[in-house]
Amino acid sequence: MAARVLDLVTELLDEAEAGGCAAGAVGVAVPGIVEEAAGRVVLSANLGWRDLDLAALLAERTELPIAIGHDVRAGGLAESVLGAGRHCRDLLFLPIGTGIAGAMILDGRPYAAGGYAGEIGHLRVEPDGRPCRCGGGGCLERYASAAAIAGAYAARAGEPVTAAEVAARVAAGDPVAVAVWGEAVEALAVALGAYATVCAPELVIVGGGLAGSGELLLEPLRAALSARLTFQRVPRIVRAELGDRAGLLGAALLARAGAGAP
Repeated sequence: MAARVLDLVTELLDEAEAGGCAAGAVGVAVPGIVEEAAGRVVLSANLGWRDLDLAALLAERTELPIAIGHDVRAGGLAESVLGAGRHCRDLLFLPIGTGIAGAMILDGRPYAAGGYAGEIGHLRVEPDGRPCRCGGGGCLERYASAAAIAGAYAARAGEPVTAAEVAARVAAGDPVAVAVWGEAVEALAVALGAYATVCAPELVIVGGGLAGSGELLLEPLRAALSARLTFQRVPRIVRAELGDRAGLLGAALLARAGAGAP
């Protein structure tokens, strides 16, 4: 897989140069645990990588400045600079898809903690709850991810569906869908309440596939979170603006910074 990535980067650089727009740096966003400063992928289960010095490999191949980022943090960076959070210094970017992760922007800067920060999908929202692939149980991801919502509906209704179909059935008043959706919203409110207490974000930007449900998700989530908070700052909750381009744009921003551009 690493060889394929190196070949793809080389092809893209050649295409850019042939088009009269030679690249000055390379940015790559990777899922998993990533040490951005070192340019090292600690673990990417989806790609089968462990302790891979990706920046060094790319630098050797391209002879250009290299920036390596985490895919969600890169997306959060893009939303904070170019998207829904561009006028905000403290925010959480929360993409909800097959899983749930978070990109923390604190005082205007992405916070990575060596690649381990932002795993909000593994906050425990239900004591002795559903087992999670992380080895724990009761994790947010097991209640509020798109996969969890679809699975919970299928288990109760006996019918395989997607999360988007569950959302459509919520809008149509399907009682099973409404119950599953409400549980997901409540789980998100529990996790965001904990995050708001510790980090006090001004803004939560919801992205990923589930953000496509729009106010069907955001309106009850705002209400549920507000009801849980007492003295804490209540963050605004909005939909991401950049969609699937967020990670790509974030990688470009990392490359731009790596090349010394402002």
